[in-house]
Amino acid sequence: MSPVNLFDVASRLPAAWRSQTLGQVGTACVKVLRMDELPVEEEAHRVAEALIVLDGSLELVVDDAPMTAGPGELCLVPAGARHAVRPGSHGTLLIVEVPES
Repeated sequence: MSPVNLFDVASRLPAAWRSQTLGQVGTACVKVLRMDELPVEEEAHRVAEALIVLDGSLELVVDDAPMTAGPGELCLVPAGARHAVRPGSHGTLLIVEVPES
């Protein structure tokens, strides 16, 4: 497989907050998405997520605890944790979803 330019993939996405699956690594699913300034309502997933900010800023609330992550920073969201994106998040996000074993 050839290298994938994550910024190019994110820039071609038809809408913000719509991820594109890049592939699987073992049981983990690797995705990329483009963030915009708008919030995303609270949600919870059956899989754990590693949220890696490639550029911009991620304003996140996980189980009522606010956090901000910038370029090169990682937020871990456990499976089942309630989380929401606060207004102001922007840039490119790499997501690794890992099913709980």
